[in-house]
Amino acid sequence: MALVFQALVIGVVQGLTEFLPISSSGHLLVVPYLLGWNDPLLASLPFTVMLHLGTLGALLVYFWRDWLRLVPAGFATIRDRSFRGDPDRRIAWLIVAATIPAAIAGYLLNDVVEREIRHPGVVALTMVAGAVILWLADRWGERRKQMQDLSMAGGVGIGVAQAAALIPGISRSGISISAGLFLGLTRDAAARFSFLMAAPIIAGAGIFELRRLIAGDVHVDTPLVPIAAGTLAAFVAGMAAIAILLRYVRSHRYTVFVAYRLLVAALVIVALLAR
Repeated sequence: MALVFQALVIGVVQGLTEFLPISSSGHLLVVPYLLGWNDPLLASLPFTVMLHLGTLGALLVYFWRDWLRLVPAGFATIRDRSFRGDPDRRIAWLIVAATIPAAIAGYLLNDVVEREIRHPGVVALTMVAGAVILWLADRWGERRKQMQDLSMAGGVGIGVAQAAALIPGISRSGISISAGLFLGLTRDAAARFSFLMAAPIIAGAGIFELRRLIAGDVHVDTPLVPIAAGTLAAFVAGMAAIAILLRYVRSHRYTVFVAYRLLVAALVIVALLAR
């Protein structure tokens, strides 16, 4: 039962931090470290794959109406070789443009990052760096544009920023929201675009990890109940996080997330010094 509880907690952490601008990779490294949880399952490939499936499911379900418009619109653009003034066609290809840089970086650098940079001390530093970037973006951005107003170069720029989230503690949503704000998106539009562009990235990460899983890169027993509990928790928490953030930023700054990131960094530093 202890492992099921831990899997539930980690699933909730994954679901919340994947979409709130506070870093899922950083929390998945720091939370077990701070709580002294060291069961191999929590860092195993099967568990990681299923957590990604949980958050991907949250994206697909929450934005199902958007996907029913955007996917056909994207294919219609190929058929007609034109956007035809349709904002859905433009947004669909902005998502594609934003996905490419992160996909390339993930393919080339994921193993290096996993091997060399996953350390609580790195998370403390990147939590602070991400907080500063988000704070500046929230105050310097013009906040006038909607998603369809982005240029393709802007979409690629957000994708390049998203690639930095390979480093634990940076936050995929945090850095892509910050890039969107710097490019003039409203807080709501920056968050929504960050969520939509996350779907192909999370799906790609899940496929990449699944490939490693099929290849036999597994060295831990995989009990089904904890994995199922973590996956369901990630899905439910992900749905909640998306709804909460989109509602919150319509009338609030991102300051609370900046403060939270600094608090987590301070806790990690204290724990490192204490040990």
